[in-house]
Amino acid sequence: MDVNLGGGVFKQRIARPGQGKSKGFRTIILLREGHMAFFVYGFAKSERDNIHKDEEEQFKKMAKHVLWLPEDQLEILIANGQIEEVESNDEKVSK
Repeated sequence: MDVNLGGGVFKQRIARPGQGKSKGFRTIILLREGHMAFFVYGFAKSERDNIHKDEEEQFKKMAKHVLWLPEDQLEILIANGQIEEVESNDEKVSK
């Protein structure tokens, strides 16, 4: 991860094909290491410079709640279409 914003919130730079990371995309990921990760926001660096401080605080509040949901609650959210589970390398990853 590129930047640890604290509270389980990370900002990750993603390269734009042919232009590198500096002109690419930024994503906000909620991460509980070794357990789960949630992709919650993304933007093109060309469209906006960064997230605002109040947005960062909201992501931290979200992380406190989402990262500690029990498995049965996550399964309900997935079944209701409120979050989508993504499989990668034969492992399930939620976003």
